[in-house]
Amino acid sequence: MKVNPIGWFEIYVDDMARAAKFYETVFETKTEAMASGPEIQMQAFAGDMTSHGSGGVLAHMPGFKAGGNSVLIYFKSDDCAIEEKRIAAAGGKVFKPKMNIGPYGFITLGIDTEGNMFGIHSMK
Repeated sequence: MKVNPIGWFEIYVDDMARAAKFYETVFETKTEAMASGPEIQMQAFAGDMTSHGSGGVLAHMPGFKAGGNSVLIYFKSDDCAIEEKRIAAAGGKVFKPKMNIGPYGFITLGIDTEGNMFGIHSMK
């Protein structure tokens, strides 16, 4: 495979408004409604489906509980310490402060308001 294998992601949440506010605060971005109905609600992260990287959404689906899943999503950053400083103020928790992962840069691990762990990766 010559391209990055991830083409899409969904972060499942219990409270869409709370989760959207958390991610918008930590990453200083806006999300927008993508799908809404009794089957599923989706709030999309800004992105360009034709460029490098992966698009994705916050999702709420009856019967699919947030948190406790075994997939970890990493958001790109110029310096993960910047977003790390916003996690607690946005209602989340820092699980692992910025740490060096050798020639691959640095990561921070956080837990969002829904109990989902997520990562932030930077090269500095």
